[in-house]
Amino acid sequence: MRKAELERNTQETQIRLELNLDGEGTYTIATGVGFFDHMLSHIAKHGFLDLTVQARGDLQVDAHHTVEDVGIVFGQALRMAIGDKTGIARYGHAVIPMDDALAMVALDLSGRPYLKFHADVGKGHVGDFDLELAEEFFQAAAAQAGMNLHIRLLDGNNLHHCLEAIFKAFGRALAAAVKMDERVKGIPSTKGILE
Repeated sequence: MRKAELERNTQETQIRLELNLDGEGTYTIATGVGFFDHMLSHIAKHGFLDLTVQARGDLQVDAHHTVEDVGIVFGQALRMAIGDKTGIARYGHAVIPMDDALAMVALDLSGRPYLKFHADVGKGHVGDFDLELAEEFFQAAAAQAGMNLHIRLLDGNNLHHCLEAIFKAFGRALAAAVKMDERVKGIPSTKGILE
């Protein structure tokens, strides 16, 4: 089974995360940031991942440390659960509409971290979630997972819809990339290694 269970404890956050890549999209998420919980649930549901996240952070400061550290642990768990990448599809992409919003995500589990985030959501908040933190989450996840990740918001006015489309598209793209492909023999790279 492609699973991982990790904890991260700092003076700013305490995080426990469980991830099952071969799940059914079930989730139990409590970070103290309601809108972020909602976004993480979309990754699980649309990525067919079983995901448990329990996080306590210094929310009296703001949600930055909590969101970034969850991204760190999610990326580490993803890398651990994937293992040596034998037999995976490696690449995934999705274009997802959400009412007025349209988001595209493409990713490569190459082992080389890179984020290109083209989503002009401006500044401000949706609920208790600082809009700038979406990029922070994906930056942390991509860095720790060793993922090449491109995110583009192609259209949209309603910021809730825009972020929801992005997180759903990420879940779908991730599901495609981690899927086992019987045509892949060994590591899906001409180099014979992905790191």
